[in-house]
Amino acid sequence: MTQTVLEPTTDERTDTGDSERVAHIITKQDQMRAFVYGEAVTALCGKRWVPVMEPPPEMERCEPCHEIMAAMIGH
Repeated sequence: MTQTVLEPTTDERTDTGDSERVAHIITKQDQMRAFVYGEAVTALCGKRWVPVMEPPPEMERCEPCHEIMAAMIGH
């Protein structure tokens, strides 16, 4: 009798851009690693993508990210 062992997999798909066009919150460390090495980052809200530039100041913000940040700092 042959046994099959299934290894758990992780879904590593990422967006190629920010199609929803909102500014997410990530750590500075993740931001620099993404800019230098092209690695994907995960925002506070869970969105995963490879950022290629800092969002412009006039870009609409991601409300879930900002709500999570406010809860983290106690506001």
